[in-house]
Amino acid sequence: MTSTGIRLHAPAPGWAIAADVVVVGSGVAGLTAALRCEAAGLRTVVVTKARLDDGSTRWAQGGVAAALGEGDTPQQHLDDTLVAGVGLCDAEAVRILVTEGPDAVRRLIATGAHFDESTEGGLALTREGGHHRRRIAHAGGDATGAEISRALVEAVRARGLRTIENALVLDLLTDADGRTAGVTLHVMGEGQHDGVGAVHAPAVVLATGGMGQVFSATTNPSVSTGDGVALALRAGAEVSDLEFVQFHPTVLFLGPDAEGQQPLVSEAVRGEGAHLVDADGVRFMLGQHELAELAPRDIVAKAITRRMQERGADHMYLDARHFGADMWEHRFPTILAACRAHGIDPVTEPVPVAPAAHYASGGVRTDAHGRTTVPGLYACGEVACTGVHGANRLASNSLLEGLVYAERIAADIAAGTVDARVPAPLAHPEHPEHPLLPPEARLTIQRIMTEGAGVLRSADSLTRAADRLHGLHAEAREALHEHGKTSEPGVDTWEATNLLCVARVLVAAAARREETRGCHWREDHAERDDTTWRRHIVVRLNPDRTLAVHPTDTPEFPPTVHGAQPTHRPQEQ
Repeated sequence: MTSTGIRLHAPAPGWAIAADVVVVGSGVAGLTAALRCEAAGLRTVVVTKARLDDGSTRWAQGGVAAALGEGDTPQQHLDDTLVAGVGLCDAEAVRILVTEGPDAVRRLIATGAHFDESTEGGLALTREGGHHRRRIAHAGGDATGAEISRALVEAVRARGLRTIENALVLDLLTDADGRTAGVTLHVMGEGQHDGVGAVHAPAVVLATGGMGQVFSATTNPSVSTGDGVALALRAGAEVSDLEFVQFHPTVLFLGPDAEGQQPLVSEAVRGEGAHLVDADGVRFMLGQHELAELAPRDIVAKAITRRMQERGADHMYLDARHFGADMWEHRFPTILAACRAHGIDPVTEPVPVAPAAHYASGGVRTDAHGRTTVPGLYACGEVACTGVHGANRLASNSLLEGLVYAERIAADIAAGTVDARVPAPLAHPEHPEHPLLPPEARLTIQRIMTEGAGVLRSADSLTRAADRLHGLHAEAREALHEHGKTSEPGVDTWEATNLLCVARVLVAAAARREETRGCHWREDHAERDDTTWRRHIVVRLNPDRTLAVHPTDTPEFPPTVHGAQPTHRPQEQ
C-alpha cells in the first residue's frame, strides 16, 4: 500500500527532529513500546496529545486479565476470549495474548506497578463479565489504569526518554517508495518546539487510543477523537472491524441531555455481586444468560437497552447496597466518589446506569507483530485491530493487549525489520486537498452517530447517518473547491475532520454487515449469520476520498499484512 496523497490542511512543518522510532500516544501500549524500544538502544521519541498521563489508560477501572491464579490456564483464558469474540477472533492472535500475557504483567510489576494483594500475599484476582475464572489483577481497588499510567510515566521520565506533550499528530510522512518517514504534528503551547513540525523516523508506532468521542455519550476522555485511525487511512493503511464498538453496559446516567465523557461504573462491581434491576427492583438478567449480570458486555448492553425500551425508560439501575459502606470505600473508592459527586450514594441507593460508547474492537489492521499495510507503520492498543477482540472485547483484555503487542512491536523494530536509515520524506504539498470541518461539526457528528449507529442499528438508521455525514463532507469540499475556503487549521477543526473520517468508515462497515454479532446489533437482521458474515470487513480510503469496503474470505488475519490485497471487489462509498 502507498499513501493516498491526502493530508489534513495544515501549515508546512516549521521545525524537525530525527529519531529511530516515534511513538504516538502515551497509554499502556505507547509507553510500553517506547520503553522497550529505548531499552533496545533505539532513539525513541514519544508524542502525546495532552500530558503523558491524560489518555484512556488512566481511566481504566477494572484491571488486567491474565492467567495468574491457581488452577487457571492460558487455554481457559483463550476459550473465554473466543466465546466473547463470537467467531471473529484470530485464534493465533489470542493465543499470543494469553500465553505471553502473564509474563508481560510480571514485567509491568517489575517496572513499578503495584497491584492489590490478597490477605495470603498473592495478587488479589477478581472476575468480570465473560470470565469463568478469577483472573483480573487490579490496583487501588478500582484505579488500575491510574496506577499503570503512574508506573509507566515514572519509568519514562526516569530513563530520560524524549517526549513531546500537548502535540496532536497530523499525518504520516512517507518517502518516494511509500515507506514510513515520520509524522507531522502540531505542538500546542510555548516551548522549544511550537506550531506544526515533524519527527523524521523510519518507524512510527500508533498508540493513539480510541474514538469514543464520535458518540454523544462515552467513557473515553475528550482526546479520543480517532486521530490514529484517520491518519492511517489517509496514509493508505487498511482498517478492519470498525463496526464493532463496544458500549459499556453500566455508565453512570447523568440525565438525557448529558454529553461527552461519562463516569464509568466498572464491570468489577458486577463481578463482586451487584445486580442489575429495573425501577421496580426486578433483576432482568436472570434467565438471559448463564452468567446473568456477568454475561459478556454485548449481551448485558442489549438486555439493558431492551428493558429500557419495554419500560419506556432512559436508564436502569445497578444495585449494590448489600456491599455495605466498608466494601464500597475500600474496593471501589473511585466509583464511590464519582457517584457521590453527582448526588448518588451507592451505599444506600441503586445507581442509575445506561450503556455508553466505551471501546473500539476494530482499528488499524495489523499482523502478529503490529505491522500495518504501510511499511514502517505499526499500531497497538485500542487504535489497532490485531484480531484479538473479534466482535466483542472480553473484559480487561485491552490493557493486556496493549502490553503484549507493544512488546512484540518493539522486538520487531529492534530486530531490524525496518530500515534503520531515516528516509527522506516527500515534500509537504503546497495545496492540501483535504478540507477541514468547522469546530461545531463535532457536536453534529456525535448526534448523528448516536441516533443512527449507536447500540441499536438498522438499514434505515445507517442510511440516514451516512447521508448526513456525506452532507457534512460535501459541504466542506464544496467550500474549498468552489470558493477556495476551508475552516482555519487548528486542533478543533482537525479533530472534527478526523471524527468525520472515522464516522464514515464505521457507518459504511455497519451498513455492510447485515447480521447481529457481538456488539454490532442490527434490528433488521437480528440473527447471527455464520454462513455469510463470519468474516472481517476491511476498509481503505481511496485517493478521491471515497471508501473501498470489502469483506475478507476468512475470519483469520493473514500471517503478515504488508502489501495485503483485497479478496473481494471493493464497494465504493
